[in-house]
Amino acid sequence: MLLQSVQYVLFALFPATLAFAAASDLLTLTIPNRLVLAIAALFVVLSPLTHTSWADFGMHFVAGGAVLAIGFTCFAFGWIGGGDAKLAAAIALFLGAENAVEFVGISSIFGGVLTVGLLAFRYAPVPAFIIRQPWVQRLHDRATGVPYGIALAAGALVVYPHSIWIAMVVG
Repeated sequence: MLLQSVQYVLFALFPATLAFAAASDLLTLTIPNRLVLAIAALFVVLSPLTHTSWADFGMHFVAGGAVLAIGFTCFAFGWIGGGDAKLAAAIALFLGAENAVEFVGISSIFGGVLTVGLLAFRYAPVPAFIIRQPWVQRLHDRATGVPYGIALAAGALVVYPHSIWIAMVVG
């Protein structure tokens, strides 16, 4: 019973870090490096619980590295922020090679929807009592970027049920 309770807590840590990343990006347009490192550390610490082979463990790092390379290419073109690239890589590390392509694809779709919605919001009038909030002002400013961490978190949460972590909890 205690082991099962521990597994449920561990199972919830990844979604909790994703929620924090999305909220941080929404409110401040930044994703803290310590959060990205926490997701990577969470993977390393929890991996022994999944009983994956060394080869599978290594493939998680290959997935993270590949997504980091893609992310920094997107960053170089100005399409996403550096924090977004690092967060995407940490998520891919956590989800593994078998889920990385699905994660990137779904996050891209969510990112497109988020961008279109944010562009519409930026051209809409906002009531004074709402626009007084600093984070709303940042989001409404046409010169600022898109809090892509929201899309990355949403994409990760969609893919998470297909990961080794769910198999660990379910059975």
